[in-house]
Amino acid sequence: MARKGGMLGQVLSFLIWLTGIIVSLSVGFAMIDGILSLPSYLGGLLIASFAGWIVVALTILTVIIALVEKFS
Repeated sequence: MARKGGMLGQVLSFLIWLTGIIVSLSVGFAMIDGILSLPSYLGGLLIASFAGWIVVALTILTVIIALVEKFS
């Protein structure tokens, strides 16, 4: 829907995408650093840290895939 709005729609779509990337990386690194954790019955800090690395890795992979699709 935003792409039909011309240049403003494209800028808005990019800003929304960039915001999602920043939030994903922030949450992922907070989980890795222990700022965000899970309750002990769900695995605690170890599982949260592992999940944080998964979030960071998948976010970086998503950025790479998006850039390759955009410029190829």
